[in-house]
Amino acid sequence: MDEADVDGDLVNILFTEQQILDRLGEMARDIEKDYEGEDLLIVGVLRGAVMVMADLARAFNRHVEMDWMAVSSYGSGTKSSGVVRILKDLDTDISGRHVLIVDEIIDTGLTLMWLTSNLNSRHPASVEICTLLRKPDAQKMNVDPKYVGWDIPNEFVVGYGLDYNEKYRNLRSVGTLAPHVYS
Repeated sequence: MDEADVDGDLVNILFTEQQILDRLGEMARDIEKDYEGEDLLIVGVLRGAVMVMADLARAFNRHVEMDWMAVSSYGSGTKSSGVVRILKDLDTDISGRHVLIVDEIIDTGLTLMWLTSNLNSRHPASVEICTLLRKPDAQKMNVDPKYVGWDIPNEFVVGYGLDYNEKYRNLRSVGTLAPHVYS
């Protein structure tokens, strides 16, 4: 799905599909250099990271192992409960492994802070974070990703895995959602 399919729903396009693919390729080169000679497990955070994880993995010029986790920090509504739950755990034992968490966005940082702590308790060789987008002005927890595609303003963005009410995830670009859609 591209911008023409959601005409009027977006205020602007922040990053096109090609810009995203190019940036993920650059990030893959940095990751390959940093983990040269090491086995690497990349862990995608479901559901939003699916697009980023797939395209990042395809950008590597080396083997990487992939696994997935699903976590939730939301209660019954749209406000965070402050409690993070594992909905789907890893299938892989990470003890002694280099783990790279891949997510599409860092907003408040609550979920990734909890997830990093949880994975570190499993005795990996290392745990780092890779994110396509980060909202520095929205962060409430001190989460320090090793790899960041772009810092963006604290706006409601959709596309490339980011959703609003489970819509827009398959939009090939990232754009700012028009307020009339979610007001």
